Order: sequence, then C-alpha cells, then structure tokens
Amino acid sequence: MTWAALGAFAALAIGVLVLNLIPQTQQLVHPLGPLSPVDSPQFRREIGNLLGPPIIEGNAVEDFQNGAEIFPAMLEAIRSARTSVDMETYIYWSGHVADEFVQALTERARAGVRVHVIADWVGSVKMHHDVVQALRDGGVHFEYFHPLRWYDIDRFNNRTHRKLLIVDGRVAFTGGVGIADEWNGHGDRPDIWRDMQIRITGPGALQMQAVFEDNWITTTGQALLGAEYYPEVPPAGDVAVQTVASSPEGGGENLQLMYLMAIDGARRSIDLEAAYFVPDDLTMAALKRALARGVRIRMVVPGPYVDSEIIKSASQNRWGEMLQAGAHIWRFQPAMFHNKLMIVDDYLTIAGSANFDNRSFSLNDESNVLVFDRGFAAKMTEVVERDIAQSQELSLEQWRHRPWTRRVLDWLSALGATQY
Repeated sequence: MTWAALGAFAALAIGVLVLNLIPQTQQLVHPLGPLSPVDSPQFRREIGNLLGPPIIEGNAVEDFQNGAEIFPAMLEAIRSARTSVDMETYIYWSGHVADEFVQALTERARAGVRVHVIADWVGSVKMHHDVVQALRDGGVHFEYFHPLRWYDIDRFNNRTHRKLLIVDGRVAFTGGVGIADEWNGHGDRPDIWRDMQIRITGPGALQMQAVFEDNWITTTGQALLGAEYYPEVPPAGDVAVQTVASSPEGGGENLQLMYLMAIDGARRSIDLEAAYFVPDDLTMAALKRALARGVRIRMVVPGPYVDSEIIKSASQNRWGEMLQAGAHIWRFQPAMFHNKLMIVDDYLTIAGSANFDNRSFSLNDESNVLVFDRGFAAKMTEVVERDIAQSQELSLEQWRHRPWTRRVLDWLSALGATQY
C-alpha cells in the first residue's frame, strides 16, 4: 500500500470518528427560565404537549427493586402474553437469565404470539450466537440495533439504551435492568447490580409500544399495526403517566428538556439517583438555581463499585459544585449502583433508561416514564431513603481533600464528558 493510500485511509478513519463523536442535533444552550410548579396544571399542559405523547390517565403503576423482583415479574408478563411481546434492551448477555428469557419468549412464539426483540449490537456483545439462534429458531423476530455496516458507520456511536418490555399493548416495563446474570439478585453485594424497573398497566402502555415500534421500523423497515399491538385498553387505575423518548434522529433533546423542566419546576425537593452523573453546564446551572431558591437536593451515586472508572472520575469532578451549592450526596456502598430515578416535590417521579449525562441526552436512544402521582412518589421516596441508609454521605471537605492524583484524573476524565 502506498503512502498516499495510507494517508487517504487515515483521513477517512478520522472523518468517521469525528462523525460518530459529534451530536447530530442542536444542543439546548439557553436556560428555560421560570417554570410553573411541577404539580400545577400549567406545568402539565407544557410538558404534556412539548415532549411528545400527552399525559394519559387511568393507569396502575408498580415498582420492582433489583433482579430478584424484576425478572420474575417480567417473565410472568411474557408467559401471560396472548397476542404480542415486544422487547428492546441495551444489554442481553449470555447466562442463566438470558436462557430463562429465551425459554419464555420462544414458548410464546411457538404458541402463536407475535414476539419481537431488539438488542443493541454494542451493548449485547456478550450475547453468544447460540442465544440468538435459539431465539430465531423458536420463532422470535430478533434484530440487532445498528450492527457494524460500512454504509451507516457514521451512526455507530448512536446506541439504543432503551429498556422496554410491552405485552399485548396493555402492560409495559421500563427501567435500567439488563438481561444478564449481573442483575440476578438483591443488589446487595459487589457482583450483583442495584437497579429498578417500573411497570405500567393500562392505556399508558401504548405509548411505550409506540417507542418500541420507532426503533423496530428503523431497524427492519416494518411497521407493527393492528389490535395485537394497539388494542383498546380500559383504565387499570387512577395514575397519570407520560412516556418521553429521545433519539439523535428525532427528538434528540427531549430527555434533557424533560429533566430541565422538572428541575426548574421544583419548589421544595429533588431526590436524584444517578448511575452516571455527568451533567453539562446548562443542567448544572439549573440544579444550582434550584438550590439557590431553597430546593432540597439529595443525590445517590455509585460508591466503590463501578463499571467505568473514567465515568466515575468525570462525575466526581462535578460533585464539588453541587456540594458547595448546598446539595447532599451519598455514595451507595454494597453494590454497583445502576438506578435512574428522580422525584420532584413529592409528586412527579421520573424513571427509565436515561442516565444523567450527555450520552443519554444527545447520543443514545432513550426512554423514560413520568408518573404524576403523590402516592407513587411517596413510595419512591422510601426507596431513595433505603438506598441512603446503605450509603456514605460525602462532605465538601472530603471532596476537597481527595488526593491530588485523584483530582487530576477527575479533571482529565471530565474533558471527554460529551461522550459519557
């Protein structure tokens, strides 16, 4: 190969890298300004119209804590399916849990239920070929999201981080859990991740069905229509919910806008559980404005067990600003902490797949559910307080007196924050 050819190849590789690293949509750059309180009719009108599908009444909402509760509930829902099962996940790794889902999904597919699964190609790199083959041989329509192909390599950095399971268009799960043995337990030891899922039963499940279909169409070019996927769903409870989705290819700023509106609409309290806390300057400014107007902010973040040291360092670089502004930060001790949860003013609960970082705000496909209900918010506050009880609080003095090598590593890690 000639030097000219090598140079051309290098230039092409650099160009592809740049295309993957830069966000594909315009970033939010201006503060939102004063918003009505999150529990006001005006806030519901704004968020219900601005961020996609409307707020929908008539749902039952339940939480499940850690894989010991999450996996049995998801598998039970799959086994009860009569018309359709649609699942989208970032992580599907081979192991005991993967095999249980293969068995449940293929049993339903052989029974005539229409079963579709999307797994992210990067996130599911530990999914062995025999698992994929077992799904397909069992009648499951399985696809990878953005596998490596030369003609769309510029989209390689766009991953689906969504975690969705929708059954018969009536029951839907979302949260942070992956289909892997690493979640199979109580989240109370280093090798088992701490996480949570939310189940929506009622007409709100149809919104998650539509989010799944968005990526099914992107991946296959096929639309899933009919009563198997979009039935008439009667009310199942009295809770109002809204599903918010984002993707660089459409609605890329929805998740960040959702968090900013919730923060600027806070009047009393924000409880935030963040597996990855690496906010940009605009989001940091919103959090500090909330603290300045007297909002209590409690944060639970990972402690000694993490899956990415560089993200932990970038996150630590931001903790000082929050502590100095008056926030309280706790580091979860027993296990790898993977929760994504926000509770505002004991009324609005936000949970789903999105982390509190630029990758979730700008690069990944994500989806979160908003729950407008004081009873559910009270239950989620109890979850936060149980996590705090298993955490160590970090003081500003402790943060300031960490070793100089740690400070340098944190600063260097933060330089790449747009990719975390």
